[in-house]
Amino acid sequence: MFKKIALSLALTLLAAGPALATNYISPANLKKMLDEKQEVILVDIQPAADFAKQHLPGSIETNAFPGKTEEDKGRLDKTLPIINSGKAQVIVLCPRGKSGAKNSYNYLMTKGVDEKRLQILEGGIADWPYGEMFVKGR
Repeated sequence: MFKKIALSLALTLLAAGPALATNYISPANLKKMLDEKQEVILVDIQPAADFAKQHLPGSIETNAFPGKTEEDKGRLDKTLPIINSGKAQVIVLCPRGKSGAKNSYNYLMTKGVDEKRLQILEGGIADWPYGEMFVKGR
């Protein structure tokens, strides 16, 4: 009996795995992409004041943080024409790379963005170790 329950639980977790999966990119890998001028779409969800203080060059300001309400999520809609116009990787930039980023990631998937193209910056802007790359203002 115990084996059947354990097997059932294991199969359930395996089936749920893809739905719970989230792709992350390390700061070092994103920096390499930027240094090599690879095509990438940076979707920055930081609040407006934080974006004005520091963001990565070329980031699309959405102010969608924390991505909980329909209003927050709707702010991501302006990125969809850009995302849908090509095949570039889409990196969600969040203050800390946690729930706000996951909310935005999941919303973009519901809008048809292929999960293979989506990633979240590990640790978000707070843990970005290459401060010299930040720009200020809008």
